[in-house]
Amino acid sequence: MNQAEIKRKRTEAVLKEVLPEAFAMLDDTQLQNLVVTEVVCSRGRYDSKVYLDKTGVDEKSQGEILGKLRRVQGFLKNYIKESEGWFRSPNFTFEFDDYMEKVAAIDKLFEKIKGRESGSN
Repeated sequence: MNQAEIKRKRTEAVLKEVLPEAFAMLDDTQLQNLVVTEVVCSRGRYDSKVYLDKTGVDEKSQGEILGKLRRVQGFLKNYIKESEGWFRSPNFTFEFDDYMEKVAAIDKLFEKIKGRESGSN
């Protein structure tokens, strides 16, 4: 891992920690309760993709939340710059993370396979 990759990983870790603090400062309860599952920065750290936990959030609410996040992006960038003392903050793209759903589906498949194997013995 070279120096640039280390800096990128450090930036991702800081953003994963500070973004929920920024969400808590907002007046919207939908945004205050968001959980950041992962942050992936581009090579130059100009852009970052922020993955949010979608547990308990329906499709309609997801669209509303993403729209609200686009509108408060300026506040989020300023909050991060001020709290971390950075000269600039990356641009954010928010997405809901379906990783946990995929893991649950794979686990169900393994349980099904396990059940078939134990049933044939």
